Amino acid sequence: MSRALLRHLTATVAVALLVVQAAAPAAARTPGLVSPAPGGVQTVVRDAATGAPVPRACAALVPVDAAALATVTLGEDQLGRYGGCADEQGVLVSTNVAPGKYRLLVRPYDTTTHGWQWVGRHGGTGDRERAQVVQVRAGAVTGVPDVRLDPPGTIVGVVTDATTGAPVNRALVMVVPYVPHPKYDDHGPTTDEDGRYTITGLGPYHWPVQFAAYGLATVWSGGVGGRQQARPVQVRAHQTATLNQALPAGIPLGGAVVVDELATYAQVIAFDAATGDLAGVADVGSGYAVRLLPGQRVKLRCDCAYTPPVWHRDAAGFDAATAVRVRRAPVVVNFDLS
Repeated sequence: MSRALLRHLTATVAVALLVVQAAAPAAARTPGLVSPAPGGVQTVVRDAATGAPVPRACAALVPVDAAALATVTLGEDQLGRYGGCADEQGVLVSTNVAPGKYRLLVRPYDTTTHGWQWVGRHGGTGDRERAQVVQVRAGAVTGVPDVRLDPPGTIVGVVTDATTGAPVNRALVMVVPYVPHPKYDDHGPTTDEDGRYTITGLGPYHWPVQFAAYGLATVWSGGVGGRQQARPVQVRAHQTATLNQALPAGIPLGGAVVVDELATYAQVIAFDAATGDLAGVADVGSGYAVRLLPGQRVKLRCDCAYTPPVWHRDAAGFDAATAVRVRRAPVVVNFDLS
């Protein structure tokens, strides 16, 4: 099991409770009402060609709800916090799942034999939005049709600065967005000194890819700000596809952060206002600056103090947060946590 998946499955109880709140129906979050009993998901993971069971493949139950996606925190993939791994017979069971709607991302143990996939209605897909939506109901285990894994393929490419044409070193290249940790960076892949990167172990489907680098705008493949507008790359089994990407400077969105005691790893995180996808992350000192593209609408969260995160403007969570539209001039949003 990868360190990233282990961290995903063993996230702290305190933050996990936020996910339960976001995934549960609004009535269940009303004070005085009892939260619904958890549910579960069960499926069997098989080889698409032979039908043989595939052991130890792991699935993440990724919430459809944007607010639940936006509970991601420092060092985490944007995958939610429910999942499980298949046994030696390929049987995969996930229990204690908050009722709600989810999509499944399956990651095989042996990515030289099988590739990642979002589980679709009729096979795998690389597009989260095309994945089958699974309804988890209180107190019930939902059966999902067998997951059939295809052989893997590879993506390679070069990331450059759109303004200068120079290669971008240590750019993050992601099929699942994550919040980078300043100290622990084991997600991969990142670009080398020549701006080159390699992603292995992806199923043979169309995959949108996200790119992020310090001081430049975070974009999806095709140079756009949103997943839904991305230009996906076609991955083929046992072959290598090329995807080069130039990163624009973007428009700065930033401001001051007033806080009595700044957290060791303080960040302001921008989320797509419609989808909940990560749109940018900025480290915080006396202020912050995240770069975005004109036309993007984002909601901002300041993880800046040793207290619960603060949403703009002093909102209780993602749903209530004020969306900020990026235009062609710098945008100022201040946070006062004092």
